[in-house]
Amino acid sequence: MKKLLIISPSFPPVNAADMQRVRQSLPYFESTGWKPTVVAVDPGRIEMAQDEILLKTIPAGSEIHHVDAFPVGLTRKFGLGNLGIRSLWYYYKWGKQNLKKNSFDLVYFSTTMFTVIVLGRIWKKKYRIPFVVDMQDPWRNDYYLKFKPAERPKKFWFDYKLNSKLEAWTMPHADGLISVAPGYIETLRERYPALKSVPALTLTFGASDIDFKVLDSVNILNRYFRKGENINIVYVGVTPPPMAYTIRALFKSVSDNRIKDELINRIRFFFLGTSYAPRHLARETVMPLAKEFGIEDIVFEEVVRLPYFETLTVIKDADFAIIPGTRDADYTASKLFPYILAKINILAVFHGNSNVSKIIDSLSAGDYITFTDESVDELSLKITPKLKEIISRLPFQPQTNWDNFNQYKADFKAREQSKLFEQVLENRQKKN
Repeated sequence: MKKLLIISPSFPPVNAADMQRVRQSLPYFESTGWKPTVVAVDPGRIEMAQDEILLKTIPAGSEIHHVDAFPVGLTRKFGLGNLGIRSLWYYYKWGKQNLKKNSFDLVYFSTTMFTVIVLGRIWKKKYRIPFVVDMQDPWRNDYYLKFKPAERPKKFWFDYKLNSKLEAWTMPHADGLISVAPGYIETLRERYPALKSVPALTLTFGASDIDFKVLDSVNILNRYFRKGENINIVYVGVTPPPMAYTIRALFKSVSDNRIKDELINRIRFFFLGTSYAPRHLARETVMPLAKEFGIEDIVFEEVVRLPYFETLTVIKDADFAIIPGTRDADYTASKLFPYILAKINILAVFHGNSNVSKIIDSLSAGDYITFTDESVDELSLKITPKLKEIISRLPFQPQTNWDNFNQYKADFKAREQSKLFEQVLENRQKKN
């Protein structure tokens, strides 16, 4: 049995999006020949929603270690709240104490707390352990370079310069790449030619049957709406600035048709968990758009991330889910598969080159609208007939092709990751 060290700063009971790949794969790694050890940050040091029920999805006997992190109350005085920065020293200490006496075959970084990934290069040099990076988002993100300085996120230049230097120092030494979108891998290989020869895998997040079995065993109240009173449309997840484009188009469609269409007038939107920040720092991003189109009376936004199983409860109760995309063709939706397993209607609005529409199409799992360079007004006109069509057939359950769905389940995804790990070791043996 090969030994796999997984670095995932966020881990249950913390409900963070970037730990889902590891959490869902953990029950299946041993059956593929890999014994996993997870090193996460002490949940008490993380400012994010927690859900104790998530611990029910972790296999009994799993080896989980926790490291400390500098208190956010201290580091924020210096403008630093990032978990990767706060925990880096403690991860380094853990490696110094454990990697020499524990002969791990591979280190797997699966996180968007990118700073800790620099340890991959350090540990590789010191302990001769290869490392694989799961690139769920861009580390060095060039997206905002095309925006005016006033339109960029706060502290953009600090983050951009730091991430650029750390990525350039670390990534050329990676032994394998996994990514949710092929474009992330292509970009990294263009920047760092050394990566062209390492194994790479495009792999969406998986769908976990275990989650819905656990959900059926607990009783969780939906605090937001009652089934049947209105047409309840749910989106669960962060709404970054680039997503404003599709949300604007959606809201304009509803605003333009409310008066003349009674069914559309019954719509109620619930955008839940729209920020990663704790409540005292989070800011509404959806309500300003709703006010822009005069529909704030039918839109509800909860900025704080909900406990995971509460989100599944809300999703199951919804009439359908909206999944807004961005103009980035590589942007994908990790929450797509929970929506599908919940067996509710889906309306995805994504770039034509994104894999989201292709997945939905192959599974007959919902509806989608694609765009390329349309204006908000033009996209709105595309949304309106699809919105009316979905509403007119409620109540309705998609006739999902569950045979095709097997390739998106968590056990299949775990096997694919393990195959890449094996390729990394084979390549290393050839070099030695």
